Amino acid sequence: MTYHALIHSSALETLLNLEHTYAVANGDVINHRENARKNLEDKQHQEMESAMQGLGVTHTDEQVNTLAQKHFDSTQKLEVQWDHEVCNLQTTQRDEYREWVRQVHQDMEHSNGNRTTIQRIRAMSDAVDKGSDDNNEPEEQPRLEESFTIHLGAQMKTMHNIRLMRAHPLDLCRHKPNKIGGTKPQRLQTALSLYSNTLCGLVLLVDNRVNAYTGIKRDFSSACQQSTDFHFPALQDQFSSIQEDLVRANSCRMARQAAREEEEENGSNGSADSEKSKSKSFSDLNRLQAGDFYITRHSNLAEVHVVFHLVADDSLRSTNINARNPTILGLRSILKVACRHDILTLTVPLLLVHEMGEEMTVQWCLKRAELIFKCIKGFMMEMASWGGTESRTIQFMVPEGISDEMFHQFSNMLPQIFRVSTPLDLSKAK
Repeated sequence: MTYHALIHSSALETLLNLEHTYAVANGDVINHRENARKNLEDKQHQEMESAMQGLGVTHTDEQVNTLAQKHFDSTQKLEVQWDHEVCNLQTTQRDEYREWVRQVHQDMEHSNGNRTTIQRIRAMSDAVDKGSDDNNEPEEQPRLEESFTIHLGAQMKTMHNIRLMRAHPLDLCRHKPNKIGGTKPQRLQTALSLYSNTLCGLVLLVDNRVNAYTGIKRDFSSACQQSTDFHFPALQDQFSSIQEDLVRANSCRMARQAAREEEEENGSNGSADSEKSKSKSFSDLNRLQAGDFYITRHSNLAEVHVVFHLVADDSLRSTNINARNPTILGLRSILKVACRHDILTLTVPLLLVHEMGEEMTVQWCLKRAELIFKCIKGFMMEMASWGGTESRTIQFMVPEGISDEMFHQFSNMLPQIFRVSTPLDLSKAK
């Protein structure tokens, strides 16, 4: 691959500087969009508050409804306008970037060490205003994490790395370039391994619709928009393709289900139930089931190349789930895909939640952690039959709301479930 060759050559710094300048420009547009949104929301809030206070005096119900519709239309117009601007900017950046990469690669292949093109692009990159040295962003706090080395396998044991960390999953996605330039080590490693057999994956728990409108899906979409993806389609384009595949997959799944039911009942329900089944099937074609997952690919995230969007439901908040829960079986399928497609680092939500809730007592957390540890260990034992003989890193992520004490209880539990390598103290062996 052209990019892979350049990122492992003397052009590395040039390419990263170029990506940095594009990220700064893209971030400025995103900030302007957020400011425009906030200003419009504040203005609309004041207008609606004034209208509600004057309801029955200066405003009628019909006028309030008309104002609400006007606000909705204005919001939609603003969203379309800024989405169009962001899309145009990223399309332009993507085309320019790919053309420059192609030119640099040709120059390095045919100019016998002449770096004219590289120097030209570096000069263009350095000429872009990256802001002042005054960076007022708060300093990032170090993650609380612990690492272990384990050996799994019956006859041929394979060494793996297990890491326990306390963080938000989007911390692995958000790329925050410094205004004064420079690239963080994690981002550098992600770029170097983009076209390799050492990819990094993240499991993100989502609802049963393929979109980016609510909750963590919306926040993830915002993280993806912070910089241009020069290698893969935009997130919304990937969603559109996934949605088409989903309709076909659900059609096949429901056809098989209908065939099984018809075979079991020998058609005894009659045409009325058949019509009811067809209606239900049609309404479910655009939705996923618990345990299903879809995959998106990214080159512009901080520490992740592949994101597994795993469908979870409210049953995960119960204390009575077991290893046959659809979401846990979905984790098994994800690990199987990772084994077969060179994803050697996979981050999994240990408690199968991204945020803490009132029902998550100490006993609830300990029971859930023990279940997931044991399930993942069992799935890893199966990896040899899936073709996964390489050493892998599994990162168990717990929500930021977990206390230090609870984190250390998880840490103490992990060596008891996995076989952890311990160094031999020769001074005590004498």
